[in-house]
Amino acid sequence: MLCILMWSCSTDRYVSFSGYAQGGIYTVKANLKGVKTGQEAIGKGIDSLLNGIDFSLSGYNKASLLSRHNRGEQITPDRFFSELTALCDEYYALSEGAFDVRSAPLFDIWGFGFTTDSLPSPERVSAALEECRSGRTLNFNAVAQGYSCDVIARYLDSLGVEDMLVDIGEIYCRGLNPKGEGWTIGVDNPSDGNNEPGRELRGIWQSDGSGCGIVTSGNYRKFYVRDGRKYAHTIDPRTGYPVTHELLSATIVAPSAALADALATACMVMGPDWSKEFITSHEGIEGYLICGSGVWNSEGFNLLQ
Repeated sequence: MLCILMWSCSTDRYVSFSGYAQGGIYTVKANLKGVKTGQEAIGKGIDSLLNGIDFSLSGYNKASLLSRHNRGEQITPDRFFSELTALCDEYYALSEGAFDVRSAPLFDIWGFGFTTDSLPSPERVSAALEECRSGRTLNFNAVAQGYSCDVIARYLDSLGVEDMLVDIGEIYCRGLNPKGEGWTIGVDNPSDGNNEPGRELRGIWQSDGSGCGIVTSGNYRKFYVRDGRKYAHTIDPRTGYPVTHELLSATIVAPSAALADALATACMVMGPDWSKEFITSHEGIEGYLICGSGVWNSEGFNLLQ
């Protein structure tokens, strides 16, 4: 996973906002030089947007549009639901089906969705794959945090903020940090038991100031072991089974955090060979892959160490 590397603030133009959202603490750092909207109003604006997203896209909020849709109720999609659904259709095509929000039934039967099931029979896997094709049940967990970062970044942009870092589990950044340098982000070492972001780093990435999302997906924090075998939370939506390749984590830099979120998931589904080919053949996409046998990064992924 990712963590923000700490720095000392050298100017009072930078303000930090934080609160609780989507199962964790969010942090927004913004340079308010020249921004006319007051700090309190900006904080309320951020909270309002995140609350709106929760009541639209959260699978854990039983009153959300997503939860109601998954229960078979008729809903009127709001702007968040409509926009994210359209983006997910694009990401499904781009990833050749490796990213698929319709695969919610698969995550449920394997115990990584909204249930505690595990080790499904082949018959249950086949039935879940059939249900996935119907699109009746959706799970936005693999993209909602990245999308939320983009929503907050667009809000800050509308206020005139140039330098920003939005961290809602995933990260979007643009411009410079208080030291006048590109934002630096640490990539966690993908070892089992490394559950504290920033405790053990495998690399440090630095932005060039352009707006981008940076997201890491991995199998080292969400898994269970049955009869000596590890079952990771990355499920291949095409086969219905957890992946077994050697890719431990994939860190993706993309123009938006939603796209980076989706592609990091797709890389974990497809494995290292497909990921390398995809990253190097798509302009604006950079990546850092950590495998059991070593690491690889694309030419434009700016590793400091």
